[in-house]
This record gives sequence, C-alpha cells and structure tokens, in this order.
Amino acid sequence: MTKYVVSGYIGFDNFGDEAIARVLTDKLKSEGAEKITLISSNPEKTAKLHGVESCPMLKFLSPLKEADVLVSGGGSLLQDVTSLKSLIYYLGVIYAALVLRKKVIIFSQGIGPINSKIGQVLTKLALKNCAQISVRDKKSQELLKSWGIDSELVRDPIFDLDLAQKNQNGIVGVQLRNYPTLTKDFLKSLAEEIVKRFPDKKIQIFSFQDSIDLSVCEEFARLLQKLSPQLKVEVLSGLSINDVFEGISNLEYMIGMRFHANVVAIKSGVKTLAINYDIKVKKLADEFNLPIVELNSRDFSEEFQNLIG
Repeated sequence: MTKYVVSGYIGFDNFGDEAIARVLTDKLKSEGAEKITLISSNPEKTAKLHGVESCPMLKFLSPLKEADVLVSGGGSLLQDVTSLKSLIYYLGVIYAALVLRKKVIIFSQGIGPINSKIGQVLTKLALKNCAQISVRDKKSQELLKSWGIDSELVRDPIFDLDLAQKNQNGIVGVQLRNYPTLTKDFLKSLAEEIVKRFPDKKIQIFSFQDSIDLSVCEEFARLLQKLSPQLKVEVLSGLSINDVFEGISNLEYMIGMRFHANVVAIKSGVKTLAINYDIKVKKLADEFNLPIVELNSRDFSEEFQNLIG
C-alpha cells in the first residue's frame, strides 16, 4: 500500500486543474493507494470535492514525511511566465520530497517556458533526480531532451475521460479569461464576428475560474447584446466539473481561450476555434489542427470560415 502527496494548482476553483486532480485521484484510488493527500489553497473544500485528505500549501512537510511518493502535476507548474515565485514554490515541494528521499513523479506536465537562469538551473537539477516524468506535449519533451532528461509523452489527463458527444445544434460556446494582452479592441472584433456568423444561435459564455474569468465574460456578453439586442446570450459561472463537461458536450461550436476549454471541446467532438494567449494553447491547436486566432488580430474571417467548414 502506497501513500501519495499530490502537488498542483489545486483549490483555486480553476476547472482544468480541479479536473486533472479528479482524474489523478481516481487513478491512484483504482491502483489501491493507501492514502492520498492533495496540497491545496482550500484544503477543506478540496477534501470534500475529491474524497481524499488535503493540507494547506505551506504545510506540506508533515504529509510528505509520512508519504512514499510525491506526484507533481499536471498542468503547467514548472514555468516562470506566470511568475518566478510560483516556479520556486513547486520546485520547493519537489526538492523537499527529494531531501526526504521520497519517490517523485512528474505527471503529465507542460514544461516551460522558463526564462530565468536560476529557474532553468533549479528545474534541471530537480527533474534529473525524479523517478518518472511524463509530459503532455512534444515541445516539453524536446526541452527536457535538450537538458539530457528522458520523459514519456502522454496526452493531457482530460483526454482519458469518457465524455459524451451530443453536439446539439444551435449553441455556440465562448470561453474567455482575463489576460494582460486581451484588449477591448480584440473583444469588440470577436463579438462582431460572432454576431455576423451566428445571428440565430444561442451564445453561452463559460467562466472557468470566476475570480479571473467572470468579469471579462460579463463584459463580452454586454458587447454581444449591444451589437445584437435580440441575440440570446447566457453567462455560465460557478460551474462544477460536471457542469462544464455537460455544458460543453451540448455545444455545436466552441471558441476557447483556456487550454482545457479546448481540450474538453475536442474530447466532446465539438468544432473548436482556439484563442492563442499561451504557448500551451498554440501547441494544442497545432496538434489537433484547430483554427486559432491571435490576440493582436482584428480580422477573424479565415479562422471562422475554417471553424464552420
């Protein structure tokens, strides 16, 4: 019987990371794990949501001492584009496990970009001492290979789920998040294209992490209804994991910004247009040949034509 500690972006009400946590905990349970502890920003909620134990983000040493294995992942934990501070934190958990002589598994991560020299040095050293490493895209694998580190290429854990493919006609999904280079001009141009292409369809706007997404989703809804008052527009917030799976499976089209909005749409057989705000979205679009729009673009005619077919 094995005791696990899981380190990830857990407890922040982010759909993608909570869905990955569910997939991972279900996998460990099915393999007969004796104990699973998720490191979380909201331990009480995490324990209830996933049916396992949980500890605060800065109090992981005690569970690590009792554990046999640390699992770090999935998602994009090892990068410093978000901040060097977050990279140092996730590496700190890994280094603590290594010092305690625990087995460390890197699970289905997207590695990088890591722009800082100190971040690169610390990440290389940590990963060279991990027992197993799996990455979710070829560029991450190539980066590790250039560092002399072997890894297994796997798909994002959400692809392992059995999701319904309903594809009911008439609903267009849009998923947005706040981002520094997401401008009002971009939103206006996107809204104009949606109104032009889908004047008779219902538009559902998905907020995946309300603290980050909801304000821009509501702003976009106002833009759509200003351009076309008769358009049916609905903002979906406070969504559970199952709410997202069910909602996206009912779509005809998805215009997705967040990585996992596009993953769930692909898995559900929904025609998908990606919005490129992060390299992980670009990697996904390249892998699945999705049309993709850039945040600095204002003409989406070709991409929408490719979406509609």
